[in-house]
Amino acid sequence: MALLDSFRLDGKVAVVTGGNQGLGEAFAHALAEVGAHVAIAARSRERSEQVAAHIIAKGGSAAAVDLDVTVPAQVERMLETVTRDLGPVDVLVNNAGTCYHRPAAEVPPEEWHDVFNVNVHGLWNCAQTVGRQMIERQSGVIVNIGSMSGYIVNRPQMQPAYNASKAAVHHLTKSLAAEWAPYKVRVNALAPGYMRTDMAPVDRPEFRRNWIEDAPMQRAGLPEELGPSLVYLASDASSFMTGTILVVDGGYSLW
Repeated sequence: MALLDSFRLDGKVAVVTGGNQGLGEAFAHALAEVGAHVAIAARSRERSEQVAAHIIAKGGSAAAVDLDVTVPAQVERMLETVTRDLGPVDVLVNNAGTCYHRPAAEVPPEEWHDVFNVNVHGLWNCAQTVGRQMIERQSGVIVNIGSMSGYIVNRPQMQPAYNASKAAVHHLTKSLAAEWAPYKVRVNALAPGYMRTDMAPVDRPEFRRNWIEDAPMQRAGLPEELGPSLVYLASDASSFMTGTILVVDGGYSLW
C-alpha cells in the first residue's frame, strides 16, 4: 500500500457521535473526505441532516441517524440502522460530550451526573455495543475523544466533573485496547486542547489570559486542524497503534 493510500477509508462505514456540531462536525467532514460513509449520530435530527447534506454536496457520503448516547436502547437501534443502511461499522468516533464550569464545592449532583452520563457512560454504551460487532467481525477501529483536561487542571474556570470524566475516557481507552487487541479491534483516543468551538469561548477576555497567552503556540486550534489526526487514528496509517492517547493541544500541557 502506498503511504498516502494508508490514510484512505474508501468504502468504510464510520459513526461519529455528536457529529452535527463543533469537533464532531469537523470529524464527519474529514472522514467523508477520505472516502468513508459517515453516519452522523446525534440528538438533533434537523442539524444532523444539514451536516449530512453539506457533506453530500461536497461529493461525500453521509446520513443522519438519531442517537442519545445515554440511552442504551437508542445505541442498539443506531447500530441496527447503520448496519442495515450502510453496512457494519468499521470506525466508531466517540465524540459526544458535555461540560459545566463550576467550582467543586458548588457542583450540584445533577451536573456531575450529566457529565458522566454523556462523557463516560454514553461513550461506554457505544463502545461496548459497537465493539461487540467489531469483535465478532474481527475488525474495527474506535477513536474516543478525550481531552488535555484528562491530564491537567484547567484555569481560570473550574470544571472538576469534566476533567475527571476525560481522565476516565483515557484509561477506558487503554483498558479496551488491551482487551480487544487479540480480536483485531484497535482503540485509541484523541485529546484536543482549546479549540475554537461554541463549547470553548476562547476570545472572551476572562479566558484569553490563561487559554491563549499561556499556550506555547499562543492561539486556539481550529476544529479542522484535528481532522488529519482523527483520520490517522481511524485509518490503516496507525495500524500498529492501540491504547494511545494522542494529545493535540498546541503545546498547552507542556507547562
